Amino acid sequence: MTLQAVLFDMDGTLVDTEGVWWDAVAETASALGYTLGEADVPEVLGRSVGHTTGHLLTATGTARTREDLAAELDARFAELVAREVRPRPGATVLLARLKAEGVTTALVSASPRRVVDLVLDVLGREHFALSVTADDTARTKPAPDPYLAAARLLGADPARCVAVEDTPTGVASAEAAGCRVLAVPSVVPIPAAPGRTVLRSLEQAGPALLRSLVDGGVGGGVNGFADGGVAGRVVEI
Repeated sequence: MTLQAVLFDMDGTLVDTEGVWWDAVAETASALGYTLGEADVPEVLGRSVGHTTGHLLTATGTARTREDLAAELDARFAELVAREVRPRPGATVLLARLKAEGVTTALVSASPRRVVDLVLDVLGREHFALSVTADDTARTKPAPDPYLAAARLLGADPARCVAVEDTPTGVASAEAAGCRVLAVPSVVPIPAAPGRTVLRSLEQAGPALLRSLVDGGVGGGVNGFADGGVAGRVVEI
């Protein structure tokens, strides 16, 4: 098999927005008399606006409607993204290298379309063949729908795509869709596993490594070393 596409998560993977999203949720929760803590991490990081809104409704017992609270979260997040978003280390260099080598890329995000469009302006729309957002599928991550939709729109086989993710939620989505996964954890640790390689930073990634995850069946490696994965070989970066 050969690599057909690289499918990038956005928040926390290509841009530093996980902290921004946490801040937006924390501010909204605080106004409702609730303080976010460690127990809330799985319900916030890597999650869609809709999912986190449901969590806040349950945690705070507020009488506000789901639609009203979701709109506030969405607006606050978009405001912070427009002001504070920055590419992650190695992100723009990796995108440029993939484009130069003719590797197809797409953006697959659990954020709403208007936030994704703001980030596309920062990263450069020319790097992506298409983008799939939370508004484009019936279910978002951790369901496989976003990655399946991206592969379908690209005319690609999910098994010949590499998904680049930073959260367990995103990894679950990509693996359920049948993609190979390159994980670059931002906040929550992600263990290596068959079909999954873990790096500390996108600065360690390149086109050759991404191709090898499909071509050679590499998986289970940490920091570029396939130590216990499918192929069990060292990846040269």
